[in-house]
Amino acid sequence: MAGSKPFDLSCFKAYDIRGRIPDQLNGDLAFLIGRAFAEYLQSTGAAAPLRVVLGYDIRNTSPEISDAVAAGMGEAGAEVIHIGRCGTEEVYFATADMQADGGVMVTASHNPKDYNGMKLVREEARPISADTGLKQITTLVAAALQEGYNRSPLEGEQAKQGHRPQLSGGGSRGLAKAPATEHNTRPAYIEHLLSYVDRDALKPLTIVCNAGNGGAGEVIDLLEPHLPFRFIKLQHKPDGDFPNGVPNPMLTENRRPTAEAVVKHGADLGVAWDGDFDRCFFFDAAGRFIEGYYIVGLLASLFLQREPGAAIVHDPRLLWNTHDAVKAGGGRAVQCKAGHAFIKECMRTENAVYGGEMSAHHYFRDFFYCDSGMIPWLLMTELLCRRGKPLADLVDAAMAAYPISGEINLQVKDPAAVIKAVENHYSSKMMDRSDGLSIDMQNWRFNLRPSNTEPVLRVNVEARADRAKMQQKTEELLNLIQSEARS
Repeated sequence: MAGSKPFDLSCFKAYDIRGRIPDQLNGDLAFLIGRAFAEYLQSTGAAAPLRVVLGYDIRNTSPEISDAVAAGMGEAGAEVIHIGRCGTEEVYFATADMQADGGVMVTASHNPKDYNGMKLVREEARPISADTGLKQITTLVAAALQEGYNRSPLEGEQAKQGHRPQLSGGGSRGLAKAPATEHNTRPAYIEHLLSYVDRDALKPLTIVCNAGNGGAGEVIDLLEPHLPFRFIKLQHKPDGDFPNGVPNPMLTENRRPTAEAVVKHGADLGVAWDGDFDRCFFFDAAGRFIEGYYIVGLLASLFLQREPGAAIVHDPRLLWNTHDAVKAGGGRAVQCKAGHAFIKECMRTENAVYGGEMSAHHYFRDFFYCDSGMIPWLLMTELLCRRGKPLADLVDAAMAAYPISGEINLQVKDPAAVIKAVENHYSSKMMDRSDGLSIDMQNWRFNLRPSNTEPVLRVNVEARADRAKMQQKTEELLNLIQSEARS
């Protein structure tokens, strides 16, 4: 591209594409990514004509990025099945349900509003990450740039003159509408969600739902007529300006509105989502935030009641409570590296009925082994109705038996060196290096994992029925890490 600034390809991450608008991701680059993605799918043997599902989240730049991706895929000969504004799991669902060759979700999830990105899947909604195709797609994009590829997705004289769109905060301008088939997949998606619960078993509940101005509210509105619940709706309207802050319930300050509303309205349950609602977070009737770790144990128990002896996949960050729940349910606990690509592949290999990560990602065999932020809360409502107990009663024993630190993120320049120093400090035969470093000291354990995208160590500590010990050992471990990081 003569005369234009070279693209920064740092938006290609280990599991997806994410970057700041417009310097790391813009209409030009999105067009080339769409073209490269279609070419990659063709290279894997996908039969012509190639069919690809495309959807986008509520960010202001997402429609224009989506148009650019569609134009690129269209130029490569793909038929684009455009499902419009949606959640990530809706692209997963449509790709598998419609037996498409792949899918693209334009989203940056819980990143700041000046970011955007993409999540890519193959047939059957199989994830594409650095190990399963994303590197090849990056190579195709880089090659197109190096060759000075100058095909513009602009109309008319602009295209003839070689002008290319530049996506800024307000979006690209002049992008041609690529040939695409608009398809409403929501009726089938809603029907599928409702299949996870026995509606006859549901009773009237009051539920606070906080969409964080992301996309979850639109799905709640479609589910509402089918359910006997009263919804208290917070930050319900989709708004790419994020007037209430980035939709990320993992941030402590973002939990307060949900917690306060639960107490104010005497609700039975609080649920909050991130922007593209592939994760959901729970609050009990007292407004207490319930860590995802304990939700994994509850859902594992539920699925083992339905399918005794089934396999349950979990990540290694926190595991004792999950092991106990799976053992009590007569199931088989299978440990897997954290991350959606690893969990999904492991679930397919093990034919696992459910997989859960403490980070609030929940995966379901009947949902094409994909993660969903809608299925967990629906299952939770049936659990509450059948048990006739509040959520607190269902998790208090586990929280007392296995107190946890919650995930702590520490900035360090050399995570690998710090992990090695911690390994040398603690002597234990129960050591696992399959995903970062896990050390079991019998009455307490911890996991250290380096981030894939930044110089950060993620720390998780749990203990056996001793909150004071958990707190003491967490402080001890953090002091050691910070000391090593300074040396």
